[in-house]
Amino acid sequence: MTHPLRKHIEEVISLTDEEFNFVIGHFEHIKKRKHQYIVQEGEIVNKEYWIIKGCLKSYFVDTTGKEHILQFGMENWWITDYESFVKQTKSKTSIDCIEDSELLFISYENRDKLTAQMHKMERFWAKKSKIGRISLQNRILSLLKNSTKERYDLLLEQYPKLFQRVPKKMIAAYLGVSRETLSRLNS
Repeated sequence: MTHPLRKHIEEVISLTDEEFNFVIGHFEHIKKRKHQYIVQEGEIVNKEYWIIKGCLKSYFVDTTGKEHILQFGMENWWITDYESFVKQTKSKTSIDCIEDSELLFISYENRDKLTAQMHKMERFWAKKSKIGRISLQNRILSLLKNSTKERYDLLLEQYPKLFQRVPKKMIAAYLGVSRETLSRLNS
């Protein structure tokens, strides 16, 4: 059976068995329980995570104590605080597990070594970064131009399984609305 990371990478680039063994040698495997953190606000993030199994959220809490969810992460998604990871500065977000999760991670140092030694992987991450920027741009545009109902419908259309895995309170925090507003959309 093909390793799930290999299958994911080969959606973008092809790898020989030898190349994949070299790539996977730069990753470590971890399991986290529901509610466990992988990133806490204020720490310097040295790892990028790929989700084998589970669901995570990236968020920050404002000065009033309100949680704002920036991103959900599910199987085959990458997640970290990218500014902290790339610039090696204190993270502005926290990331924790909504479900028990199984992850692979690569350290900043190992990713740097891997891309320097294997240009295929540099192309892989360049493509993934472009896709991530497009998703972020679309999220910002949706927040700026769409009504709450339109944002809700779009999220439901794009990620229907998310609604089965994530409490409505978190969906509301992602959409930037109250739980009550979200309930009105469902009625």
